[in-house]
Amino acid sequence: MIVTSRRKMLAGSGLAALGGAVPGVGWAQAPAAGKADVFVGTGGHGHTFPGASLPFGMAQLSPDTDNSRWDACSGYHRTDGSIMGFSHTHLSGTGIGDMLDVLVVPTRGPLKLKPGKLGDADLGYRQRFSDEYAEPGYYRVRLESGVLSELTVTERCGIGRHRFPAGPGHILVDFTHMILDVWDKGVLLENASLAWGADGVLTGSRQVNRWAKGRHIHFAMQLSRKPDRIEFFGDDDKPAPKGASGVTGGKLKVALFFDDAGGEPILIKTGLSAVAQEGARAALAAEVPGWDFDGICAKARQTWANELQRVRVKGGTEAQRTILTSALYHAFLAPTLFTDRDGRYVGLDREVHQTTADSPAFSTYSLWDTYRALHPLMTLVQPERAEMFTRDLIRQTAESPYGPPVWPLQGVETGCMIGWHSVSVMAEAKVKGIEADYAAAWPNIRRRAFDPSFKDSDASLGREHYYQLGYIPADKVWESVSRTQEYAYDDWAMAVLAEAAGAAEDATALRARSRNYRNVLDASIGFARPKFSDGKWWEAYDPVQIGHMPKPWWRDYTEANGWQATFLNQHDVYGLIEHVGGDAAFEKKLDSFFNAPSTLPDNAPPDISGLVGQYAHGNEPTHHAAYLYAFAGAPWKTQAMVRRLLTEMYKDDPDGVIGNDDCGQMSAWFVFSALGFYPVDPVSALYVFGSPLFDEAEVSVGEGRTLRVRATGNAPGNPYVQSVRWNGKRWSRNWISHAELQKGGSLEFEMGPRPSRFGTAKADRPPSFGRTAAG
Repeated sequence: MIVTSRRKMLAGSGLAALGGAVPGVGWAQAPAAGKADVFVGTGGHGHTFPGASLPFGMAQLSPDTDNSRWDACSGYHRTDGSIMGFSHTHLSGTGIGDMLDVLVVPTRGPLKLKPGKLGDADLGYRQRFSDEYAEPGYYRVRLESGVLSELTVTERCGIGRHRFPAGPGHILVDFTHMILDVWDKGVLLENASLAWGADGVLTGSRQVNRWAKGRHIHFAMQLSRKPDRIEFFGDDDKPAPKGASGVTGGKLKVALFFDDAGGEPILIKTGLSAVAQEGARAALAAEVPGWDFDGICAKARQTWANELQRVRVKGGTEAQRTILTSALYHAFLAPTLFTDRDGRYVGLDREVHQTTADSPAFSTYSLWDTYRALHPLMTLVQPERAEMFTRDLIRQTAESPYGPPVWPLQGVETGCMIGWHSVSVMAEAKVKGIEADYAAAWPNIRRRAFDPSFKDSDASLGREHYYQLGYIPADKVWESVSRTQEYAYDDWAMAVLAEAAGAAEDATALRARSRNYRNVLDASIGFARPKFSDGKWWEAYDPVQIGHMPKPWWRDYTEANGWQATFLNQHDVYGLIEHVGGDAAFEKKLDSFFNAPSTLPDNAPPDISGLVGQYAHGNEPTHHAAYLYAFAGAPWKTQAMVRRLLTEMYKDDPDGVIGNDDCGQMSAWFVFSALGFYPVDPVSALYVFGSPLFDEAEVSVGEGRTLRVRATGNAPGNPYVQSVRWNGKRWSRNWISHAELQKGGSLEFEMGPRPSRFGTAKADRPPSFGRTAAG
């Protein structure tokens, strides 16, 4: 695989070579949005999809090439040679699959009810394809049957236009289609129905028990031409009685036949709802009242053009400009709208709730990933969306039996990953001045913070040990080291929310407890290390290893090892530096981290990818690590490493993302770092400087304000910051606050070929845990 070759390439590269690792600079005519290549991330392990969507929209209509392997989490992989059909909901960049609702298969020939195998498209209704093309808001492909299919969307509706050759043809709606996994147990689909109404609307509902167990999807579908014959199929593909107008069961399908499918194209418009079929019908009526595919497509394209103008750049290579705009595109796909047009949505308590137009509900919060950079990016370039997300998370926190959300999907708390990082998103928003009723979330946050009997999901296992011992023992709970560290970060965030609710004593206790991360850092060896309930460390320790037990699922770290977990801390960097032994020791430790052999044990999860030494850019836990040099007085090493990661970990290619894009987190890292700064600790509302990739950038930061970033003297061999000016005045600090940037203004970097003393003085290093390097 390409990832393996990258590992080999990166393992032998040291910091000294970073200055020459940057491609040449090519000037654009003016600061402008680059071209978004929606196929970036659809190969390798990026797990993105190429179909039509709107920014943060509910309907995401895209081709599915596979539904039963890890690299098909989005339903699509660029290397697959056949398309099953087009489904209306997808997940972008996730490491677990779900969705793929309402698969539409336009085809000709004998009716086939099974998709067949990926490697043999002749066994089922799969079709080979050619002439594939996509751009934001539009997708087109020619299928093996001769059908030319085009896709576009509104917020809640998918619209397909299918041009058939002359002669008979049919459209299969496979309502059994979904992501499948070898670990799936029990009944995956139930309470399903399909019905053809007298008004020519096909409606359907089903309950899906996959990752988001018990979620519901409802749809209403209209066709521009009336079928000549309709056949329904129930469980085990049993045909419904002749002339039946519907079918119920678990696994259902319907075939719509046309004696002559050629001539005028067949348009299909499909409204979606998680609440009821009435919501799907209302979406159809309001969002797609007619059959103007081209008009809807033009609106979708214009919507994306407007959104992608939020960041405009000049300089870099054409490929780098494409990577940036493609990253921005992927950053704007999730969270996804989860509200019907009448304001109804399904809460995490599984009840139907009502909201208002200015506070819609959303789904698909990949919070373990996205709290790090995606949500911070929203506060800068999508402040109005950030406010919506904040209010939504407050509402979900109050409604959920688990308290602050972990990984909510379609009205279901999946409890995926560890920690409850929605508190980081809410706390960051509070610190950045986003107005919301934070006190409304506090009762359930406080239960999670202090009550060990409060309902647990897998994400919060071991809290009772954490409260009693100050750490989670490795002989009691899996992934104990990472849990201890991430729970400590959430303590840091919850302290902000406690203050917002007027709970000053709780805030003090939480801030003190947020330093519990130190309890799994063994100062004698300088590594994060598993500790047992008797207080003893794991003796046979190797920082490359994943855990102390032979079974691969009994890990001590979450998608990480001892090397990566050692640098997991984000909020108390100076405490971490002290624990390691001071600035020089910490800098040396970081050097070793980035230059260690890139070896992993056999039981390492595939998420640990994109290795530079033991740093893994393909996964999130250490996305901030390159910026930690700045806290130890060596910002030039941050600049060199960030520039290297920008140019080696991303490509304008389907295999252009080194790991799962994870609902835009990998993309958001690129956008921030390419601009020249990054939120090491989102809750602090500060950005640490790195090395801007482009010569100029213009960033719309809301309310007509513009942030202008210029890198004077930028060049492939000039990754080092010599000086900084903010609004024309000399700026000695190696960081800047969100409050400054959101006003708009001019941030100018002077770049050079050699490291400088900029930002090295203790007074100029970034604050952390409310203190500076000077104490």
